[in-house]
Amino acid sequence: MTEANSAPEHDVIIIGAGVCGIYLVYRMLELGLSVTVLEAGDGPGGTWYWNRYPGARFDSESYTYGYSFSKELLDEWNWSEHFAAQPETLRYLNHVIDRFDLREHMQFGCKVQGAAFDNAANLWTVTLEDGRTFTTRLLFTAIGMLSAATMPRIEGVDAFKGPSFHTYNWPHEGVDLTGKRVGVIGTGATGVQLIAEIADKVGSLTVFQRRPNWCAPLHNAPIDDEEMARIKASYDAIFARCIETPGGFLHGPDRRSYLEVSEAERLEFWETLYASPGFGVWLGNFREVLMDETINREFSDFIAAKIRARVDDPDVAEKLIPKDHGFGSRRVPMETRYYEAYNRSNVTLVDLNETPIECVTEDGIRTSAGEHEFDVIVYATGFDAITGAFDRIDFEGADGSHLKDKWQDGPVTYLGLQTAGFPNLVTLAGPQSGSVSTNFPRGIEEAVDWTTGLVRFMREHGYQRVEADPGAEAEWTEHVKSLYGFGLATTTKSWFTGYNSNVDGHDTLRYMVYFGGAPKYRERLAEVVDNDYEGFEFG
Repeated sequence: MTEANSAPEHDVIIIGAGVCGIYLVYRMLELGLSVTVLEAGDGPGGTWYWNRYPGARFDSESYTYGYSFSKELLDEWNWSEHFAAQPETLRYLNHVIDRFDLREHMQFGCKVQGAAFDNAANLWTVTLEDGRTFTTRLLFTAIGMLSAATMPRIEGVDAFKGPSFHTYNWPHEGVDLTGKRVGVIGTGATGVQLIAEIADKVGSLTVFQRRPNWCAPLHNAPIDDEEMARIKASYDAIFARCIETPGGFLHGPDRRSYLEVSEAERLEFWETLYASPGFGVWLGNFREVLMDETINREFSDFIAAKIRARVDDPDVAEKLIPKDHGFGSRRVPMETRYYEAYNRSNVTLVDLNETPIECVTEDGIRTSAGEHEFDVIVYATGFDAITGAFDRIDFEGADGSHLKDKWQDGPVTYLGLQTAGFPNLVTLAGPQSGSVSTNFPRGIEEAVDWTTGLVRFMREHGYQRVEADPGAEAEWTEHVKSLYGFGLATTTKSWFTGYNSNVDGHDTLRYMVYFGGAPKYRERLAEVVDNDYEGFEFG
């Protein structure tokens, strides 16, 4: 970077060594910059470092989740399953780091407490919880959209005398659940994976459900050498397909109109989707299923019939069928024999709408109907999504304002990558960016490549400062809001729309996600670059 009156220790500091941070440090090193990654964990991997609960795995195809930037990397890595489990994914990310000699540029056990911008020197001072400080010209966040775990607001969560933990903080040494009495609170995507995996291993399993989700079969399968060779030969087509779909997945909406297809054809198509692997049942359906309430209700009834057919007890089946939202209007958990878990004699479903939890006790969990005693309690209670990780770091901007205060009623950004008043801070995987509503690595590679271009542009012009223009920020935020008038995903309470009953102030709609789709977002980024980074101010 250009010489400054007060030279920082680094050209770039990256917060987070997950999927985003790994690729970002690779690109910054290509530019010849002094860069370091500050990672809170004792190793890299981000979500795949922390989430070690049984059953944790991809629900996007492994070969669409891996990086696409290196042909050599694609050629040398073999995936063992269509939807890889957490240990394999963590091995992959470590392989990438060592393959490109990135580890020496990463510092672990570095939990960032705050970062303050020096308006005169055009640099950031980053402070760790242990008191250490670092200075940098540019500060990039790669902190993950689901990295701020939330515990439920239940009296006595610290009272239980046995092991208890959030799934995000599953002990790295592992937990032997064999024959144990286990209680699990939560039936979101994480809970669904966990419950299905441990049901046949524990002594007893009690699931506390507040709000059921629509789930669909993952249909995972191993990949043998012959199939892996075919995948490697098809990578160009695979990534080209991901580029053209709204979500960056292999699965894109069926281009036929729902109304032009006969009932028999529709049912046959839906049966095919339900029997197919991955997100096709959600993202490969007719567009109208996610847009029209009446049509969505018809498909929801189709899925409800599948649940009833898979669960032996009719009363339990009805409790597992959502009544407050339609299929696909929230993030769809992908499962492997999840519903069959409730057919086991050692598995009990507790509907918290009928018998709410009163408190956690020394011995277990007390509901209005009585106490359940456990050896282990697991909280699968989700995350303060997208903005939560930002709120847990005190970002202080150029005028002394704080990012958490600015975003208190919802995020305000330009392209989801910068926010006015916080120069030289690029919020990769931040709210309102393209990556948070897509197949994450596909969106991240685009965001990192765009950011690399921005840094190159600044170096070529001798700029030390970049900041979003307030007018451009206001226009983008209004554009993001306008997209909430389309589709059913904006009509229900979920982390897509900023709701979280375990977080103060998150009980109203917050415009967190860009719903315009990856191709439109990509086009907008290209337009900004073609117009000399229109909407940004440089100095």
